[in-house]
Amino acid sequence: MDAVSSELGWTSYRTGTFDSWRGSVHTSKQDYVAEEVPVVLVYNTIPHVVMLTTPLNLEDFALGFSLTEEIIGHASELQSVRVVQRSKGVEVRMTIPEGRFEKLHGKGKNMTGRTGCGLCGASTLEQAIRHPHQVGQGLALNAGLLSSGFADMAQKQSLNLLTGAVHAAAWLHPERGVVAVREDVGRHNALDKLIGSLAKANCDFENGWLLVTSRASYEMVQKAASVGITLLAAISAPTALAIQLAEECGLTLIGFARHENHVIYTNPHRLQHYQESAA
Repeated sequence: MDAVSSELGWTSYRTGTFDSWRGSVHTSKQDYVAEEVPVVLVYNTIPHVVMLTTPLNLEDFALGFSLTEEIIGHASELQSVRVVQRSKGVEVRMTIPEGRFEKLHGKGKNMTGRTGCGLCGASTLEQAIRHPHQVGQGLALNAGLLSSGFADMAQKQSLNLLTGAVHAAAWLHPERGVVAVREDVGRHNALDKLIGSLAKANCDFENGWLLVTSRASYEMVQKAASVGITLLAAISAPTALAIQLAEECGLTLIGFARHENHVIYTNPHRLQHYQESAA
């Protein structure tokens, strides 16, 4: 447990003793509880949005959010990032090119988002539902690798293994399996953290697949496609708008990916099966 605590850092969870009941049997048990704190994203000294997030991998979060919300167009445009602890939360101070900041300034700012809110910073319907560009060809995924990838991701969710309270997003590499996992109480935040970590490593987003432990809402499709991810597989269901956007941009959208089961909602050509379909 000490090794996990050291890896995660004290700010990502806290411990406490709580009453536990199993039927009529009462015990007191020590438990681990995921943190959820306000994180202010500040661009060029101006606060843009407040997100409720798990204070872990915040530099990755800042870069991923900036990319998927199209505040910047490339990781290199995030010129500096600094995480500052405050008594009631965290500030992430970023510097971006002045031209990018001028466009951001007109989008609406100082808006507070609930945990993992997908509409933070949007003040018009046009900003809320962004239609992503077409994704590339990408790679075909063996369906067996999909199920083994989800199993591997579950074992690499360090914070969730402690608390049982956080979502995860993982990157599945065609030859190396799950190579990156990021966790957060908000599913959008977990995805932004993952995308940020991959962008820092100059990842080719067409050379792998995205796995998430949540439902596939339209914001998840929107964020994935914005950086060129071609396949998104979710443990839970997609929404109708997620299916519509995935169809429009050419992304393969998979839901209910549990064990060896899954449902393909759009662009099935990227998933390979070697068994006959059920009649």
